[in-house]
Amino acid sequence: MKGGPSNDWGPNGAQRVSYTRFRRRIIRKSGSEDPAASTPLATWRQREPSFELDAVRQRLQLDSPPRHGEPARRGPRQETANVSRSFTAGRRSATEKKPQQGWVWRAAVPEHGGRRPDGSDERRRAVQPFALLDKTSMSQRGESVMNLAAPSLLNDYYTNLLDCSCNGVIALALGSSVHLWNSETRALVGSLDTSPQPGRARHRMPTVSCLSWSRDGSALCVGTRGGEIQLWDVEHKRNMSCLPSHLSVVRGLSWKQQLLSSGSALGRIHHIDPRAPTPLVGAAVQEDGVCGLQWSPGGDWLASGSTEGLLRIWGGGIAGVMRSRQPIATMRQPSAVKAMGWCPWQRKIIATGGGWNDGELRVWDTDLGTCVTSAKTNSQICSLRWAEKKKCLVTGHGLPHHQVNCWSWEFPSLSPVCQLSGHSHRVLHLAVNPDGTQIFSAGADQRFHIWDT
Repeated sequence: MKGGPSNDWGPNGAQRVSYTRFRRRIIRKSGSEDPAASTPLATWRQREPSFELDAVRQRLQLDSPPRHGEPARRGPRQETANVSRSFTAGRRSATEKKPQQGWVWRAAVPEHGGRRPDGSDERRRAVQPFALLDKTSMSQRGESVMNLAAPSLLNDYYTNLLDCSCNGVIALALGSSVHLWNSETRALVGSLDTSPQPGRARHRMPTVSCLSWSRDGSALCVGTRGGEIQLWDVEHKRNMSCLPSHLSVVRGLSWKQQLLSSGSALGRIHHIDPRAPTPLVGAAVQEDGVCGLQWSPGGDWLASGSTEGLLRIWGGGIAGVMRSRQPIATMRQPSAVKAMGWCPWQRKIIATGGGWNDGELRVWDTDLGTCVTSAKTNSQICSLRWAEKKKCLVTGHGLPHHQVNCWSWEFPSLSPVCQLSGHSHRVLHLAVNPDGTQIFSAGADQRFHIWDT
């Protein structure tokens, strides 16, 4: 009938009604207190004075584990970060990622004595984290070594999954869990584990990509491949906070007193003060992905290694979020700068290890921006640590020997001291106990070795 309501109940009419209602709800929602469910960005009514980082095209190195031994260097993959990051003063920004699942503390189950009726329990026990596999085997120089199990250790060159606290407690990430082991008592303390959401498979939990103890050994920070950062009070066995997270894999964590810095695969570096109402207190951006991050012992400089072979040295001032901040020095090597470490007893000296296409150990003077000395190892250098009490440098290697090397360092001389053999695949991670008498290594063979120096 002319002038009457149109018939909206035909096939096309139903679509028009659905679209009209949808559009009306979106418009009504955009003017309310909460952002629209279809967008991660805050609405214009919610915007507060903030620091912002523009969207930047970032290069992301493929870091899937190799299929056969050591990989040849793979080309970078282009990845575009199209989401503008907004860090809002006074509260958590709507663009920051929320934790995907809870984390829980699980105490270690005490072992019971007695003989096992058959070999099934023995085999089951052998695959438990830090289960004893072999004892008092001898290396070429006669140092005793203990061989423990590290099941589910991720074979990824760009991860940092092992650290030793100032109290001698080992933190080792295996899959989506972090296990704590006391190196003095040789006992498992417990583990930090993800608690899956209902309906979510365990194997889909984001795996741990890096971890780091605080300088006083009271707190442990854990970063995941999903971009999440967790801070744990180990003494009281409680989760302190879920810190502002990244849009990509967390590849580096380092402490400067109470300040925590994190680096991501998209080249973002965040400076976080867990005590502050707004934890994010500063940030910087580099054009290529972060694969190593470490504050100098005095907290004067921050070193970041990149997937494109650049070693950048940043000043100690971190306030504000500035994309325009530039490093005070930049040095280059032919491969990714993942294995790196500041010399504890000599200021402005840092060592880096070359990857598969390089294999060279270098010592740099960051004040001059030059390489002081170097040594060819003819193998991928996967990890690097300084042993301050012994005044030596320790490196973990891949093919052909999968060994741990010890080097003496007296400026400007770098000399090999000994080679420790026992791993059957590349030595991905290293740690040194507080008094420098033991070296800990974790390899792609899912073994954890203790070497007496």
